[in-house]
Amino acid sequence: MDENFLSLDDILMSQEKLTSRVETVFPRLGFLEKNSEETDISVGTKMEIPLWLVKGLHDGKRRIVSVELPKIYREGWRTVFSADPNVVDLQKLGPYYYSLGLQMLHFDSPENLEIAQTLLQTYVGRFRRIMDSSQNAYNEDVSALVEKLDVLERSLFGAGQAGLNGFQCWEKGHASRITASSLVKNYRKRKFADLEV
Repeated sequence: MDENFLSLDDILMSQEKLTSRVETVFPRLGFLEKNSEETDISVGTKMEIPLWLVKGLHDGKRRIVSVELPKIYREGWRTVFSADPNVVDLQKLGPYYYSLGLQMLHFDSPENLEIAQTLLQTYVGRFRRIMDSSQNAYNEDVSALVEKLDVLERSLFGAGQAGLNGFQCWEKGHASRITASSLVKNYRKRKFADLEV
């Protein structure tokens, strides 16, 4: 899944820094390394590089950098997610857990299958609780409910809240009157025009 460059969340997610190891010499770029006095960046140097740049430097033809898996996607955290995904504070660990995890699958890691399974199991495991919370929190302060959610989960919670509010308005009779769509109205106009000819 590629980023949508018209989405603010995807732009912010692509700024997440990944620990990377340089696989080739970067001549005259030593000034980019904070603690180095060298003029070049040598092979084996570890750097924090944003995701958008890492994807450009780590392509199929040449490996300019290699990517280290972030701790939240490693085996220890995968065990925690498989035990009970609802206890994890995804906002604290990384607000773009799902979208960054999908981007990590672009890099050829031997753990990609386990990462993908963990992402899916975590989403499925947290989905029901998120939707239950969004449907049972009518006219309440929801800040405590959403503070541990990922950005994707927050949008899911918001969609559930919007659906509940729409249903409550309809049930009370405050909903707007149902009207025909503009497509149906235009179709009828064309049909009447055909009959007049």
